[in-house]
Amino acid sequence: MAFKLFKRDKKKACVVGLDGVPHSLLTSLIQQGVMPNTQRIVQCGVLRSMTVTLPEISSVSWSTFMTAKNPGEHGIFGFTDLKEHSYELRFPSFRDLKTDTIWDRLGRAGLQSIVINQPSTYPAREIPGVLIAGFVAIDLMRAVYPRKYMALLTRCGYQVDIDTAACRDNPRQLFSELASLLECRQTVTDELWKKEDWHLMEVVITGTDRLHHFAWDAYEDAAHPHHGDFLDYYRQVDAFIGHIHDRFVADGGNDNFFLLSDHGFCGTQLEVYINTLLEENGFLSFEGDEGLESISADSRAFALDPARIYIHRKDRYPRGGVDESDVPSIKRALTSMFEAVTHDSTGDKIVRRVFDGGEVYSGPHAHQGPDLLLIPKNGYDLKGRVGAKTVVGERRLQGMHTWDDAFFYSGRQDLLSATEELTIFDVPGKVLRSLDVDA
Repeated sequence: MAFKLFKRDKKKACVVGLDGVPHSLLTSLIQQGVMPNTQRIVQCGVLRSMTVTLPEISSVSWSTFMTAKNPGEHGIFGFTDLKEHSYELRFPSFRDLKTDTIWDRLGRAGLQSIVINQPSTYPAREIPGVLIAGFVAIDLMRAVYPRKYMALLTRCGYQVDIDTAACRDNPRQLFSELASLLECRQTVTDELWKKEDWHLMEVVITGTDRLHHFAWDAYEDAAHPHHGDFLDYYRQVDAFIGHIHDRFVADGGNDNFFLLSDHGFCGTQLEVYINTLLEENGFLSFEGDEGLESISADSRAFALDPARIYIHRKDRYPRGGVDESDVPSIKRALTSMFEAVTHDSTGDKIVRRVFDGGEVYSGPHAHQGPDLLLIPKNGYDLKGRVGAKTVVGERRLQGMHTWDDAFFYSGRQDLLSATEELTIFDVPGKVLRSLDVDA
């Protein structure tokens, strides 16, 4: 793909993404004095909570941010999906994105972008500027465009992610790797800042998401042995934000400075296995023990992570047996079942809200998305795992994503009305407008 790149006397904008940081956590840390730079910055603009794309996971939300489109248009519905007309799992990549990005649109206006650690951009492709892909990027050589910047990343010891397997149950290693990751992210940002003639600088911190998954308890419990480490990491994040913001302002960037998260977070109490729930209620059965590959022809529905419900249609799946005319009644039955399900030990409702995919998604690829999407009550981490013996099980992660309680900050007060219900879908248009480019 070729772009006509030429220098123009245009405004600049800067976006810092904080993966998985809730509005409630950010405001609490500001009030506690943990994030003085962020406090200083947000006092000059508008900080708002927002909801995100469904399902509430990074691959979907960041794809919406980078395209200003909903999944029915950009085609990314989860970290995993099924190959067409099969039950075999596949992992969508940047190649599967069905529409252009905001960086492409800026390029057509003669503006260049530097994009660092953006999730769901692997393998990196040509954009008008520089792209360093984020999670999931398995080969750094294929995560960089243009390739000439591979030397810079190698020299800086750049890594895309922490060693999640090693850090999950080793807090000392977790906090050490998080600090190193943030340091190398800043080094690369500073280098590209001065090497390129850019108009949009975007950098995403994903360490916050890892911290919340593996060490959320350390935040909630002030007596936790790593509570101080948790707060210290956020002091490092705050220093990073302050450094980027102040450099941007010094370069004449003024108020086109933005902060956002791609979803919220809360503590996990238990995991809930949706396919087991479907089995127990007669919607799903198997003829073997090979996962979805063994689904029976009389199954009416199944789930993919985290809580995407698909009707087992005749025209969509090899053994699908549901006629299109029966889909509405099955949706109603499933919705009633999910809304009524409770945890046996406490009587708590597990599902807070059920969304109809037909109402959530629009566009040429909407039919490929799930039929229903579930939002759990905070603490109940919904999973699409097949083969669990019980509906409710022990948690494996300390923190879980939430659909609401994400945040967006705009240094431009004129870009946020006092009454709009903000979603992540609205954010990229505001960034484009700050650069005088049509959304």
